Amino acid sequence: MTTTVTLTGTGVPIPAPGRAGAGVLIRHGATALQFDAGRGTVLRLTEAGVGLHELTAVFVTHVHSDHVIGLPDVVMGRWIQDHVWKTGPLELHLPEGVAAGFAERMLDPYASDIALRMEHVQEAPPEPRLHRFACGSRPREIWSRDGVTVEAVAVHHEPVPDAVAYRVRTPDGTVVISGDTRVCDEVEELSRNADVLVHEACRTTALHAAVAGTPFEKIFSYHADTVALGGLAKRADVKHLMLTHLIPAPDDEAGERDFANDVRLGGYEGPLTVGRDLMTATID
Repeated sequence: MTTTVTLTGTGVPIPAPGRAGAGVLIRHGATALQFDAGRGTVLRLTEAGVGLHELTAVFVTHVHSDHVIGLPDVVMGRWIQDHVWKTGPLELHLPEGVAAGFAERMLDPYASDIALRMEHVQEAPPEPRLHRFACGSRPREIWSRDGVTVEAVAVHHEPVPDAVAYRVRTPDGTVVISGDTRVCDEVEELSRNADVLVHEACRTTALHAAVAGTPFEKIFSYHADTVALGGLAKRADVKHLMLTHLIPAPDDEAGERDFANDVRLGGYEGPLTVGRDLMTATID
């Protein structure tokens, strides 16, 4: 049995051709875990060969819209199919606070649609099963089933509150998903000896002069600089680094090489993937 890591979305809030919103799918046997659900997640899951009824659980890193705008689509789509696949409520795991508050209200705009569907086909309303957890600077286990465990740790995406990274352990190895964060000690410790680290990437050092005095200077300040990320991956002895949530989204292979060159400048020499949607890494 193998563990696969699939990038279901590598984009950012500004749309780019071929890049759905943030998301990572991890599969081990019948276990299918989705981390974040940005724009177009349902389509990317379908293209990856995973039906909504096959999702075991969804985990949210934080509530920036580009990470959760597809979450109601996941929940509603799974519910609409329930008369075909009797899957029951979808498990949603979120840090307590604003993320949980979003999930509690996210289906409100669909109240009329839900009522109409219940008059004709559906027997009960969609009821995503929310699992809220508190998280600090030390990892804590928040989910475990069939030999797969998920841990969470708070990260530094300030001024955004309640942002977390996740570590997934399977019998094959370890995968870490950074969510959105500055390069920080918490993710470095979480990633020590990880088989795969999926980390957001921003070309802060390279574009420092270009963004100075613009709104992007502030935006870049709470994302992960690619050069510093290369240092983190080297120190943590990460076996395979996958870059996602690419800021700014590269238009071609030359742009992707710029991201890779930044990481190499930071010192990382291991296998490196500059992510595109549906790229996959395997651990066995």
